[in-house]
Amino acid sequence: MITDALRLFSVDDAFIGRYVRLVTDAVIPYQEDILNDRIPGVEKSHAVENYRLAAQMNEKGFCSGEFCGMVFQDSDVAKWLEAASYSLALRKDENLERRCDEMIELVGRAQQKDGYLDTYFTVKDSGKRWTNLREAHELYCAGHMMEAAVACYECTGKRKLLDIMCRMADHIYKHFITEKAPGYPGHPEVELALVRLYGATGEKRYLELARHFIDVRGVDSDYFKKESEERGWQLWGAWNGDKEYTQSHAPVREQKDAVGHAVRAVYLYSGMASVALETEDKELVVACRRLWKSITQKRMYVTGAIGSAYEGEAFTKDYHLPNDTAYGETCASIGLIFFARRMLELDKKAEYADVMERAFYNTVLAGMQLDGRSFFYVNALESLPGISGKAVTHRHALPVRPRWFACACCPPNTARLIASISRYAWMLADGGYTVYSLLFIGGTLDLSELSAVRIHVATAYPYDGRVEYVFEPCGAIKSVGLTLAVRLPEWSHGRVTCTMNGKAFDYEEKDSFANVKSDFAAGDRLVFDFAMEARRIYPSSRISADSGRIAFARGPLLYCAEGADNGGGVLNLRVRRDAKPELLPSDEGLFGVRKLSVKGRLVSDSETLYSDERPEEEDCDIVLVPYYAWANRGENEMRVWLPEE
Repeated sequence: MITDALRLFSVDDAFIGRYVRLVTDAVIPYQEDILNDRIPGVEKSHAVENYRLAAQMNEKGFCSGEFCGMVFQDSDVAKWLEAASYSLALRKDENLERRCDEMIELVGRAQQKDGYLDTYFTVKDSGKRWTNLREAHELYCAGHMMEAAVACYECTGKRKLLDIMCRMADHIYKHFITEKAPGYPGHPEVELALVRLYGATGEKRYLELARHFIDVRGVDSDYFKKESEERGWQLWGAWNGDKEYTQSHAPVREQKDAVGHAVRAVYLYSGMASVALETEDKELVVACRRLWKSITQKRMYVTGAIGSAYEGEAFTKDYHLPNDTAYGETCASIGLIFFARRMLELDKKAEYADVMERAFYNTVLAGMQLDGRSFFYVNALESLPGISGKAVTHRHALPVRPRWFACACCPPNTARLIASISRYAWMLADGGYTVYSLLFIGGTLDLSELSAVRIHVATAYPYDGRVEYVFEPCGAIKSVGLTLAVRLPEWSHGRVTCTMNGKAFDYEEKDSFANVKSDFAAGDRLVFDFAMEARRIYPSSRISADSGRIAFARGPLLYCAEGADNGGGVLNLRVRRDAKPELLPSDEGLFGVRKLSVKGRLVSDSETLYSDERPEEEDCDIVLVPYYAWANRGENEMRVWLPEE
C-alpha cells in the first residue's frame, strides 16, 4: 500500500522553498488574472469567459458571445484549480479559497443536465459531442478537471467539484461502456485521471473505464480514420494517416517504442502504469518498462526534455536529438515525471527518480522565468539570436520566454507540479514505516498519524550534496522502528558518505536506494553527503548533433554557456580537454545561482563564409550558468553542448 505524501511534507529550504513560495504568492494570482483576461498587453485567454458563456447557454438557452481560444481551453482552468488546491494545502488562504469556490460554482453552472462538461461544444454546437475524439479533446479536458476535483477534495475536504466530475465520469461511462460507443481519447489524460478519481471515491466503475480506454486503444488502429470520414467536419484538418502521432498504431501492450506526440505519449504511459498498479496487470507493466527504456535510453535529452521535432511535437527516431530545433515541451517533461513517479510505485527502483530529478531541475524549471511571470513552451538546448524564433525551421524555439501564449498548457502545468512537489519528493509504504526519500528538499515530513515520527530534512541542495535527516518520535514514544530508503543519485557514481550521529554507517543498498533500517530515537541524525564535483558529460557517438562536444553538470544541474557571461557569444568557444571546472560564488542577480568557470579557447570571428586560413585563437575563461536559469537576461546565444579541443 502506497501512501501519498502530498499533505505530509512542508517545504522549507532556500531553493525549492523559493519556488513553492513563488507559485503560491505570485504565479497562481498571475495566472488567475490571465485566465480572467485582466492583464493588459498579454494575449487573452478567454478560458473563464468560456465557462461564463456555457453557464449562460445552460440557463437561458443562448449566450452573448462566442467560444474563443483552443478547443482544450477548459484545461487551463482545471490546472489552475489544481495548483490553487495544492497551494491551500501548503498555506491557509481564505481569499484564495473563496475565489476557488467561485470558480467551481461557475464550472458547475457550465455542466449540462446529463453531466456533460465541455464549454467548446456547449457554446458552439452540442449536437457534435463525442464525434471528434481525435481532435476535440473532450476527454482530455475532462481528465484535467477530474484531477483538479481530486486535488480540491484532498486538500480542502470540499466535495463540490468532485461531485461535478463524478457526474461527468458517470456520463462518460454511460456513453462508452453502457451504450458501447466506439473510440478512445485522441489526447490521453483521462486514463490517469480516472484512476485518481477511483482512488478518491472508491467507485470501481472509474477504474473500469480507465482500463477500457487503455485496452481498446490501437485495437482498431483505423478508428480515427473512420471517425474523420463519418463526421464530415474537422477542427484542424483531415486525418493524415499518422497513427503513431496518437499512439494508436497498435494495442498498447504491443507498442515497442515511444512515438508520436510526446505529451500524449507520456500521459498515456502514466495512465497505463496507474492501471497496472491498481489491477496488477503484469503484461501492462512489461509494456510500461519497455516504453520507459525507449524514452530514457534512446530518445531523451540530457536535460530530461523529450520530443525532438516541431512537426507533431513528437518523438522521432533513436538518437535523433537536435539541439537548436529541439521541441522539448515543458508539459512533456512534466508528463515524464508523472510516468516516472508511477513507475516508482511499480518497481521501487531509483532510476525512475533519477530521471524525475533530471527533468524537474532542468527542463521544468527552465520553462519558467525566475520571477514566475514568463514561460517557455519549447526548451531548446541551443539558442541563436536572429535564427531562433525567426528562421522557418526555428520559429518554435523562442530565445526569450513570452508572458503567455495561445496554447497555454505549460504554465499552469508547471504551477501544479511545483505546488505538489512533496508528492514527488517522498514515497511512503507499509503505513509509513518504509519511507523513500526521492528528491532532496529541506523541510519536515510529518508522519505523526502514521508511524508516529517526524523527519526533519536540512539541505542546501541542489548546490550542496549534504542531506541531513533528524528524527523526532511523537508524544511519549522514545523510538520508532522504520526503514528510510535514500536514493543514491546516478550522477554521484557511488561517491557518498553516510554517518549516523557523527559515526560512519553501513547501509544496505538495493536498486540504488540506501536502506537504513533502525529504531530511530529523538535527535538521531542521519547524514548523506554526495560528492558534488562538476563533471563532464559525454554523448553517445550515435547522437550526430553532439559529435565532438561535451556538456557540464554538477549534481542534478546541467549547465550551459550563455552570451551574457561570455562577451556576447558562445559559438566561438572551445573547451580545453584538460580543463577542470571551478565553482563560482553565488550570483544574487539570478537568485543565487552558482556558475561554473572552465578554461577554454576563444576562436576569432570572421565575416568570410569559408576560408583556407586557420582562425586565430586565444585563451579564455568560459562561464557556465545552470540551464534552468538561462534566458533571464534578455536575448543572447546559448549552448549546452560545447566543442572540446
